Amino acid sequence: MTPALRTALAGRANLWGGWITGPTVLGPEEFARAGYDYVGFDAQHSYLDDAAIAGMLRAAEHLPIATAVRLANADPAPIGRVLDAGADAVIIALIETAEQAAAAVAAARYPPAGVRSFGPLRPRLGVDPAGLESRAEVFAMIETPSALADVERICAVPGLAGVYVGPVDLAISMGVPLSAATTHPDARAAFARIQRAAIQAGVIAGIHAGTGTAGRDLAGLGYQMLTLAAESQALRRGAAEHLAEASGKGP
Repeated sequence: MTPALRTALAGRANLWGGWITGPTVLGPEEFARAGYDYVGFDAQHSYLDDAAIAGMLRAAEHLPIATAVRLANADPAPIGRVLDAGADAVIIALIETAEQAAAAVAAARYPPAGVRSFGPLRPRLGVDPAGLESRAEVFAMIETPSALADVERICAVPGLAGVYVGPVDLAISMGVPLSAATTHPDARAAFARIQRAAIQAGVIAGIHAGTGTAGRDLAGLGYQMLTLAAESQALRRGAAEHLAEASGKGP
């Protein structure tokens, strides 16, 4: 089986993503219908549990969209569960060293290369360990000064698919105002260093842009995988536009 995100990126400059923070049937489908390339399910900052994520992964099986799950750390058990449920990728938060990134990769690989326990939950995934490993992409989140200091070694970890910047946590840890998380010169310098390290290592440079405008801007810095909006943001924006139209306050 082929890695979904790397395969989708072949021959293209960018992948655009949506984000899911609560149980929803329509969210992934509507992101897919809008033309998004992937959808991320947030198991770190959300209302989602394993069962909700597994159900949405199953519902997304027939959609033309790749799936990723963000997890709070490199604990092998949660990583194994979401991969067994059919996630195409995992995004591991707060990775600060190459050793932690290597542990995240190991959690997605079976012995002797890793520590993943065998137990696919979806018949379509098959039972070939090599095939299951080959489809499981691992991304390390870069969101602290410690991670930034070790980013070149992190990007060079064998088996890592890419790095994924968390600009808000990075801003907080750098003393940058949240309102300037993607625009402050210090943040921009950090983004540039991370992107260079990723490209030099041959891995994907990803970032949580948060808006379409920021996504376009950060794509201009060379980022390839960009999450634009959560389902709540998309709903709020659409609802506000409908209300403005109905009340005569729209354009």
